[in-house]
Amino acid sequence: MEAVLWHVLASSRGGANRLRILDLLDERPRNANELADALEVDYTTVRHHLGVLESNRVVYEATEGYGSIYMPTEQTRDHWDVVQQIRDAVEGT
Repeated sequence: MEAVLWHVLASSRGGANRLRILDLLDERPRNANELADALEVDYTTVRHHLGVLESNRVVYEATEGYGSIYMPTEQTRDHWDVVQQIRDAVEGT
């Protein structure tokens, strides 16, 4: 999982937005529209990033259908220290 997190969050252009999505989902579950509003980015951009995160088992769709909400997976929660390391590396701290 550690390698997946580094790849998805640090080694691609979208990594910064994916980190921001994870931060918001860490606060509470949200749907794509809520994430787009909070991040002030286009809904389709958020859907793309959620798709990448979901296909790599970083987040999961907790409910199905319109307005479905997303949450970090247990694997991601178990490696939250790695997410923090990535955040620090990306932010240069």
